[in-house]
Amino acid sequence: MGSYAKFVSDYCKNWDKSGRELFLKHLTQFTKDEHRTPLFSKSGKMSGFSQSVYDFLLCGLKGNLKKDTVLSFLREITNLHADVPSIILDIISILDAETSLDVQSDERAYFCYIVRELEPFISDKLLKERLEIDTLQDAGTLKNKNFYTKFIKIKTKLYYKQRKFNLFREESEGYSKLIVELNQEINEDTEWKNLLEIIQSLIGCFNLDPNRVLDIILESFEARPQLDALFIPLIKSYMADPHVISEVLGFKLSNMEILDNYTEPPPLMTVIALLLQHQVISLDDIYPWLRPDDVIIAKQADKEIKAVQEYIRKINIVSTKGPQTNAPTEFIEDKADPQEYWSNQKLVLCETLLRVNAWREFASLFARLPTTTMPPRPAIALCGLLHAVVEPLYRKQCRVASKILGKPVPPLKSNLAPPNCKTFEDMKETVIPALILLGPALHHDPVLMYKVIRILRTARGQKDDPLHFEALTVLDTAILPALTLMEGNCCMAEEVYTLLKLYPYQCRYCLYARWKNEAGERIPALIRVRGNSLQKIKHIMKRVSKENIKPQGRLIGKLSHAAPAFLFDYVLLQIQTYDNLIGPVVESMKYLTSLSLDVLGYCLVEALGSRRSTPPAWLQALASFAGAAFKKHNIELTALLQFVANRLKAQQSQDLIVLKEIVQKMAGIEAAEEMTPEQLEAMAGGELLKGEAGYFSQVRNTRRSSARLKDAIVGNNLDISLCILAAQQRHCCVWKEYEDDVQISGEPPGSQLKVVGRLADQCQDALVQLGTFLASSHAPDEYAARLPSLQELLRDYHVDADVAFFLHRPVINQKISAKLESLRKASDSKSDSIEKIIERYNVASKEALEPIVSSIQPMLPARVLEDISPEFYVTFWSLSMYDLRVPVESYEREIERLKTAAANVSKDSSQGTKVKKEQERFNTLIEKLQEERRRQAAHVAAVRARLARECEDWFPARAVRSAKNETVTRLMQLCIFPRCVFTAADALYCAEFVHTVHSLKTPNFSTLLCYDRLFCDITYSVMSCTEAEAARYGTFLCKVLTTAMRWHADKDAFHRECAHYPGFVTKYRVSKQFTEANDHVGYENYRHVCHKWHYKITKAMVVCLDSGDYVQIRNALIVLIRVLPHFPVLAKLSQIIEKKIDKVKEQEKIQRQDLYVLATVYSGQLRNKSSNMMNEADFHQMSDKHKAASTAAASAAPPKEEVVADPEPTPAPAPPPQESEKRDSRNSDRRRDEADRDKDSKRESKTSTKERSKEETRIKDRSPKERLQRESNYLEAISPPHEHRSTSDDVERDIKRRKVENSSNGKASKELEERSPEKEKRKTKVRGDERKERKMNRKRDRAEESTILEQKRRRDEQKGAIKMSGHQNGSQEDHHYDKYKREKSPFRDRSHEEARDKHRRTNESKIRR
Repeated sequence: MGSYAKFVSDYCKNWDKSGRELFLKHLTQFTKDEHRTPLFSKSGKMSGFSQSVYDFLLCGLKGNLKKDTVLSFLREITNLHADVPSIILDIISILDAETSLDVQSDERAYFCYIVRELEPFISDKLLKERLEIDTLQDAGTLKNKNFYTKFIKIKTKLYYKQRKFNLFREESEGYSKLIVELNQEINEDTEWKNLLEIIQSLIGCFNLDPNRVLDIILESFEARPQLDALFIPLIKSYMADPHVISEVLGFKLSNMEILDNYTEPPPLMTVIALLLQHQVISLDDIYPWLRPDDVIIAKQADKEIKAVQEYIRKINIVSTKGPQTNAPTEFIEDKADPQEYWSNQKLVLCETLLRVNAWREFASLFARLPTTTMPPRPAIALCGLLHAVVEPLYRKQCRVASKILGKPVPPLKSNLAPPNCKTFEDMKETVIPALILLGPALHHDPVLMYKVIRILRTARGQKDDPLHFEALTVLDTAILPALTLMEGNCCMAEEVYTLLKLYPYQCRYCLYARWKNEAGERIPALIRVRGNSLQKIKHIMKRVSKENIKPQGRLIGKLSHAAPAFLFDYVLLQIQTYDNLIGPVVESMKYLTSLSLDVLGYCLVEALGSRRSTPPAWLQALASFAGAAFKKHNIELTALLQFVANRLKAQQSQDLIVLKEIVQKMAGIEAAEEMTPEQLEAMAGGELLKGEAGYFSQVRNTRRSSARLKDAIVGNNLDISLCILAAQQRHCCVWKEYEDDVQISGEPPGSQLKVVGRLADQCQDALVQLGTFLASSHAPDEYAARLPSLQELLRDYHVDADVAFFLHRPVINQKISAKLESLRKASDSKSDSIEKIIERYNVASKEALEPIVSSIQPMLPARVLEDISPEFYVTFWSLSMYDLRVPVESYEREIERLKTAAANVSKDSSQGTKVKKEQERFNTLIEKLQEERRRQAAHVAAVRARLARECEDWFPARAVRSAKNETVTRLMQLCIFPRCVFTAADALYCAEFVHTVHSLKTPNFSTLLCYDRLFCDITYSVMSCTEAEAARYGTFLCKVLTTAMRWHADKDAFHRECAHYPGFVTKYRVSKQFTEANDHVGYENYRHVCHKWHYKITKAMVVCLDSGDYVQIRNALIVLIRVLPHFPVLAKLSQIIEKKIDKVKEQEKIQRQDLYVLATVYSGQLRNKSSNMMNEADFHQMSDKHKAASTAAASAAPPKEEVVADPEPTPAPAPPPQESEKRDSRNSDRRRDEADRDKDSKRESKTSTKERSKEETRIKDRSPKERLQRESNYLEAISPPHEHRSTSDDVERDIKRRKVENSSNGKASKELEERSPEKEKRKTKVRGDERKERKMNRKRDRAEESTILEQKRRRDEQKGAIKMSGHQNGSQEDHHYDKYKREKSPFRDRSHEEARDKHRRTNESKIRR
């Protein structure tokens, strides 16, 4: 609601009753204080009095109140306060302007009446002063009509008529006397008052013009500006009007001559500056008289920016015609024309104001100028002023030494000069604003820059840093841009960094960003430097190589002192394109200052953050450069590590490659998966053996860089955070759709399995690498204190058991060691026996693991605890390869290598002392390795004794009933598979742990069933792995196969290590007694089982290779390469796999070349191994069925239709008459069959060529599937018989699994066929051809039906006779070979023979129906 509407509703409607009294009471509250105007309240805000009176008068004008009522109320409120009449007239003036638009309206008449009736109680003088003349005449207040004419004449005479002096009346003697008086010798006793009296008397005596006198006074002041103490009060007293003084000065400025030999500002400028400083005139009065106009200055600034931008544009043009003669060279700024500066009176006045110490006036004047930077002369003058202002504070707080006095700066003489700084708070008044105004022009005075930096650095060291934000502002606006304009001042760069390093990286990087992006694109001088630096660095980077690192590195260093950010952007761009520049560039960075290295860290983070769709090669180049640069040079790591952590929080894991490279280069911990078997074996030893033989590159010179990396990670609490984020991202990246990758590849969403697998492997490698570094770099107590509890990791952070135990394994070992040490100290005996040492270790491990077991037990499902105990679960995850086996061969191999190296060094006698040092180093390493081996051997013995004691309770008694299924299933799900794909060392550990559990004769554990589950169910395990996980899984299978094939090859080893072991029991009894011989698997049965395992692995690999899926084929090839030493060993299985590999090579040669390369590698290795393949008879003892099947599979030629030839007669006794009749009938039947076949062949030849080609095409399309079916039939045929299976329910499990696989494969193939439109077209065409052919055959079949029936009867009789004769020499059952013969050989395609028998098969099927 508006104020007028509120007035009408509150007061006007009930004016006579209560509105008048309420309104009067409302106005009275504003007039209580006689000494304060009613317009404002006590707080200084508008009170609302004038608005209320305005609403009251407006209500009267609109006719809502009577005229007499309005006048009487106005009369009454005029007595409330002395200012009320004036306020009423102000409001009436507003209403006058509102009603004057329509002079004939009722409101205007009402208004004139009110004005006319105001005269009795408002003075006539006040009315005439406030109201317009026209309004007074309309109201009748002015009766004389000539008043307006007279007013105009007086106004014209006052403002427009010029006063003229009679020059003849002026005597020149008066001016002469005036000049003499103003320029006489003036001493300290001379007072301006006496001089003013003399001037006034001369004006009166000689009738002088006052303005001309003022001009002479100013001229005298110009001649002696140092007498400001005399002339300033004189001028101020002589001419009180500043406008007149400004006009005189403006006239003098317009006629001022510009000389070429100016070294200081003209005296007139000094006079103006002094008058401004003493506030005789104002800047607003003199500014319009100064030249040039602001518009011209702004145009000049724009012209300068455009010229620099054009130069930058020409630099970036790439010419394809080679070097151009008119190409832009380095931009050299032309020397400023002195006339240009001195003609700019505003800039000259700025310099003059600073010379007279008029800081405030200078700040006001320069703020009005549309310039980007301060010119050199005003900048130097301002620096001189600041020197004097900061001198006391600098001498007090920042002296280098007490004996070094330095050059003192005299204080400012003027009383109006800014005060000197004595405290840090005083800097905020003058110095900080002056530095901000100075900006990049601070480079004109490096000494002042040093002083300011040291003062700010000292303030930073104070308790609350009184200049925190001010220092950041000065760094942003003045110090850093000024450093860019300095020519390679490395000392200044180091001094700047001494201040910058006191701030966190967030502040520093923000300053670098503004320095590079905002200041470098806004200030012309910085743009010029940027262009020149870019041109020079391009020239240098073209010539950087390993041979000229020193000279080119010096050039890069010199160039980076001033403008590092501009340079490093281009350097990093070149590194992303050419990764061979990484080494030379990192070496050349030794000439960089600390500031340049810090800016390099910022540029690296910016480059990583700006390229979100970075190709892997570019990202790898940046990561490699970061690792090398941060290792060699002392660059702060915090920002880069925080960047990686932030990217992980945003569910982006691509940048983990940066963390991997940094940890690898700085800590010497590699994330290499492609380890040799010798390296993997060495990784089971101690830390010294790992460092010497476990890594590709020996860990040297990483102590300092590793300490820096640890400080950076721990100092910002990023150690455990990065591990947890990497572990979480390892699973998150699997379910995240990567839209950028999908758009790049053009494939539908969700199909980027290769990218997802690569990211998961990257997370895994970074996690293992970082966890290994943290465990090795931290002290045990420190690491345990920083790491969350195991239960917290699993429950709160949702980390898997493999990661949680991987991080906690060092903590668990430390707890056991600490407890063992305390028990050893508590023991009285100095030398303990082995039994006591083992007993102490058992006690220590039990006390250390009991809290972990109790915390883990509630987190495991109840069904799991029924099959495996929590003690077994914790034991499995807490141990490592170091605890199970001593790599004796690795130790011996490394010791032998060191001995050889020591012997080779001793032969070189030219080095002298160096040889002895090397020999001592080698001998020391040998001793340390031997001592480490002894310690590990004792530790392994203690661990094994502990496991032997604990293994009785690992698998509960319920496991007797479910050992065949549940126990092994839980073991595989919760323990074996998660850990065997974690790292390559863990893969070996899993295989060794299973063997250890077997060798300990663990009750209720079936080793045979565990191996059976491992080898029989690998299809889904293989296809669910990433690339690196597939390699680790292959390593695990190879290790398990090593043990299994060792038992298979050596009967003595089998009887020694397997016979009568609980792991090879086939019948489980509650009494746990296995005395019967039939309860255990025999050697030959075990060899049959090994044959089944090889068959199952072959089948799984064939399924993966035939799937057509990239991941399955890749993983299958990786696993096959890993298990090649022990699989395949059967010639037939090798041939099947080799055919599949050849098929993959043929299909993927063009499309997916990485699969082609893998297949080619494996194919070559498999062929090299072909000479060592075994026959089935050598692999296991075969039954008659298996021998026949093997013989059938070995036949290379496909089985043909057998034609029984008529045997030649041989001398024999005369057969009985019945037999001769039978023989004659068989011969006649045989002849009739031959005649029928001739007829069929003739009829077949009459078939059209077109139909035959269609039929062959259809059969050829079908033949790959049939070949796959035949190969599957062969695999079924060679599978071991049921009596050789390890357990009775293996058959049911295999049948169920085969049904699931067949159903899944059938569904997949059906879906593929349905999705293919070409397949549908081909099938439709084939159906049409078949329909036509069936129609033709139907006609022929009717004519030949009777003949075929007779032929079928005779053929059946013939087969029966042959079968009866065969039963006399063998079994009556169908032989495997006969079955396989009917199914056709899988090793030869007989599709070309199927068309020949087509008609006969069709007719026979009809007869059967």
